Amino acid sequence: MVYELGTVGMVCPFPLIEAQKKMEELAIGDELKIDFDCTQATESIPNWAAEQNYPITNYEQLGDASWTITVQKA
Repeated sequence: MVYELGTVGMVCPFPLIEAQKKMEELAIGDELKIDFDCTQATESIPNWAAEQNYPITNYEQLGDASWTITVQKA
């Protein structure tokens, strides 16, 4: 199942903090789609996913300053 977490408009580090909280609620195999516009999160979210051994199933830039990343709970 894919869950969405909209953090557009949140300043760093809140997109990462909200993603960490939400991921705790998910079951293994579930995915969390995070939309964000904080440039620091372009590094902090993938780094956190790697540290947790969570696969990234999608990562793309949506606009000049907006991105989406989907992280799978493993």
